[in-house]
Amino acid sequence: MRDIRKVAVLGAGTMGARIAAHFANAAVPCRLLDIVPNALTREEQTKGLTLASPPVRNRIARAGLDAALKSRPAAFFSPESAQLITLGNFEDDLAALKDCDWIIEAITEDLAVKRALMEKVQAVRSPGAIVSSNTSGISIASICAGFRDDFRRHFLGTHFFNPPRYLHLLEIIPTSDTHREVMEAISRFGDRVLGKGIVVAKDTPNFIANRIGTFGTLYALRIMQEDGYTIEEIDALTGPALGMPKSATFRTLDIVGLDVLARVVKNLRDSLPQDERRSRFEVPGFVEQMTQRGLLGDKTGKGFYKKVKDKGESEILTLDLATFEYRARKRAAFPSLDMARNVDDLRERVKMLFAAPDRAGQFYRKLFSATFHYAAMRVPEISDHIVSIDNAMKWGFGWEMGPFELWDAWDIERTAEDWTKENLPLPPLVEKLRASVGKSFYIRDGGTTSYFDWASAGYRTMPERPGVVLLPELKARQKEVKRNAGASLIDLGDGVVCLEFHSKMNTLGGDTVQMIHAGLKALDENFDAMVIGNQAANFCVGFNLMLILTAIQEGDWDEIHHAVRSFQNATMALKYAAKPVVAAPFGMTLGGGAEICLHAARVRASAETYMGLVETGVGLIPAGGGTKEMLLRALDSVPADPDADPFTYVKEVFVNLGMAKASTSADDARKLDYLTARDSISMNRDRLIADAKQVALDLVRLGYRAPQPRTDIRALGQPAFAKMKLGLHLMRRAEYISDYDLVVGTRLAKVLSGGGEFTSPQLVSEQYLLDLEREAFVSLCGQKKTLERIQFMLKKGKPLRN
Repeated sequence: MRDIRKVAVLGAGTMGARIAAHFANAAVPCRLLDIVPNALTREEQTKGLTLASPPVRNRIARAGLDAALKSRPAAFFSPESAQLITLGNFEDDLAALKDCDWIIEAITEDLAVKRALMEKVQAVRSPGAIVSSNTSGISIASICAGFRDDFRRHFLGTHFFNPPRYLHLLEIIPTSDTHREVMEAISRFGDRVLGKGIVVAKDTPNFIANRIGTFGTLYALRIMQEDGYTIEEIDALTGPALGMPKSATFRTLDIVGLDVLARVVKNLRDSLPQDERRSRFEVPGFVEQMTQRGLLGDKTGKGFYKKVKDKGESEILTLDLATFEYRARKRAAFPSLDMARNVDDLRERVKMLFAAPDRAGQFYRKLFSATFHYAAMRVPEISDHIVSIDNAMKWGFGWEMGPFELWDAWDIERTAEDWTKENLPLPPLVEKLRASVGKSFYIRDGGTTSYFDWASAGYRTMPERPGVVLLPELKARQKEVKRNAGASLIDLGDGVVCLEFHSKMNTLGGDTVQMIHAGLKALDENFDAMVIGNQAANFCVGFNLMLILTAIQEGDWDEIHHAVRSFQNATMALKYAAKPVVAAPFGMTLGGGAEICLHAARVRASAETYMGLVETGVGLIPAGGGTKEMLLRALDSVPADPDADPFTYVKEVFVNLGMAKASTSADDARKLDYLTARDSISMNRDRLIADAKQVALDLVRLGYRAPQPRTDIRALGQPAFAKMKLGLHLMRRAEYISDYDLVVGTRLAKVLSGGGEFTSPQLVSEQYLLDLEREAFVSLCGQKKTLERIQFMLKKGKPLRN
């Protein structure tokens, strides 16, 4: 197979443009083509353009790209990536497809239209070029039926999920003609280059995730109507409490669009005459009424929810399905749900919720009895493997556990007995399982996972994925070297130890700092390199604010001094360790989490890393060496030119830290100088630990030498301090910042200027700046406004900015 170096996306609608954007995120040049308009807009007429003008002929592709650039959440890692996309149209630019290695069709869901376009593609593509369809509802085989042999052998379905940047799933659907090498090439490229989780699906209507997910959604709506649940109650029950996304059911439908839901449901109903639950594929009457009223969700500004502003404050209203008027949201109250929130282990939480005697438990048992039955009946129709179905739901719908994993957590035998009482036929898969010695779909033993296999009616060991390290499996294999409440040391093999955080939200505390030192001691004595990483929802959200709040309330300033100094000592020990330390951040990497990365020898970041020193949001400044390290990076980047003004570089740090800026991606983190040119990025987070381990081993192989503590840092002194204070006062006068922001900003400016006392630039040490950081941090802890901001953050989960 030839390498995939250039791609084309045909169709610049919502999906097509965002697929092209994700190729650009992966640094893969992409052509984005669409139809030629048949009429001029008024603006084009005013400009004197004609239907032959290139801007007119590419207008639809341009509109798609512009929409992707404006989309929220952002489709691009950074807007500059859009430069990798070349626009065109189906009439003028199809010949350019001869240079493309992979051509993806993402046009309207109409078989005749798709086949007509594929006829044109067949005429211009190079032999060996891969062609795929992003259809979600049309048979893949029907799109390429009757085409040339080489075309059919290189044709398959590649179903991305919207938004492609954020949803991990890529369903690959081969036909009977698709070459195995083609499927493997796309799987490999999707995994390593695009960062996708690959699931191979059979060529059945809506494939795997949308088939199961749509059934479950419609069944939840049915229960709501039959049993009198509210919109808020359904969303509370189908959200994070059960390991599902915050958008739950109705917020997700608003994002997707009710018109899209109706189209998917109709396609399924029309395409599944033999489905035993075909009658369930029908949208409720209230969805039809909402569609008629234009309440389609985000695309029309209102759906099940509507965002309004009142006196500058935003409020989310809920649709009353009886009157179709919007009302204030009502809190969902379920005793079992409140209790379950205190249970961290999802399997135990599922067991508790499914067994609950209240309305929450009744909902779960009813919904998942039907969902489990439907999922089991789909084997082997949509896939031969339960693992593929579970992965599709986890990666495409954001579930933490797939349906068969959830079923294991509940009670397979009890569910089967309930079906017998209801005269529901047992799915053949369940009959095979019950006939075997197994009592669950998965067996986990000593770090090895086996799954129940349909074909053999027995258990098969889950195949290893080269380049993927699973920390829980290593711990199950007794590779955990040391552990406390906040962190662990895990032997990754090949002389590399991993420092893993595992406190709630991976916040930092005394136990974490203790384990950092223990890890460095183990590194010095028994290992060649260290990776700092974990596989939770986020890398680290910063220092435990509750610990700081408690110390402030008790007036224990010595304890705060000690905690800050201990953390500073830990980050400096990481920076000057004799052997390489590689940080592997992902997701939220904030405050102290970012400071750990700043002091690592190298960083291997997930593409989706949201890194920032955000302490000013709670009235503090970065004091774990973060302010010092960012100042050092800024000053080191000043050109040798004698006319270069170092304050220009320091001012940028002042603005970024003062405004608590966090990156929107790893690419953006590089712009903000949280990542350096030496740091690297992994597109697939599943591979992050293994990638970071390889970076560490490469440093060892190249003869890593630790840096020396710096004593040559240029503190700019009073002139810089005065300029930063002037900027703060101007911002306050313009009401961009509050009075207390002015206080915090002044403290930050003092540190960045080296204390604000030198009348001219002086050379200072890292320790000098660390002392300034600590002094500023502790003094701000004594301010009433800082106390209020921390309390607000802990209560609401976001900083107060007034």
